[in-house]
Amino acid sequence: MSRSIRIVVTIVLFGLLFLVRAYEMDLFYDPLIEYFQNDYLYKTIPEIDTWRLAVDMLFRYTLNTLISLGIIYMIFYNKKYVKFSGFLYMFAFMIMIIVFSLLLRTSFESGYLFPFYIRRFIVHPLFLIILLPAFFYHRKLVRKKN
Repeated sequence: MSRSIRIVVTIVLFGLLFLVRAYEMDLFYDPLIEYFQNDYLYKTIPEIDTWRLAVDMLFRYTLNTLISLGIIYMIFYNKKYVKFSGFLYMFAFMIMIIVFSLLLRTSFESGYLFPFYIRRFIVHPLFLIILLPAFFYHRKLVRKKN
């Protein structure tokens, strides 16, 4: 695949990430969006359908993951990076959704920051921001070694 096509596809994929974020209120059930935007320090947690929230978080995480894996593949054109990232995304989701569900059951009694950041990692493609520089650095080390 030519470099110019990969650049265009990468830009389109980043655009898709922005669209997912722009239409999050329409696409996904997440009453915590408004909760964390407003005076969450002084309000109680809104009524939440836990299963619906978990399923929608899974859907959003999967959507962001697939787009992120496409970006990683288009930038590095390396299936090993995509495979590693896929396993990382899958393992991270399993851990984060369990912890988030437990925190949700306790109504964030231990504080709001930990669940806030776990939710943020689930609903936003933050692993992409971590993985891209890591893969660039790894690629630089491999080239320097050879």
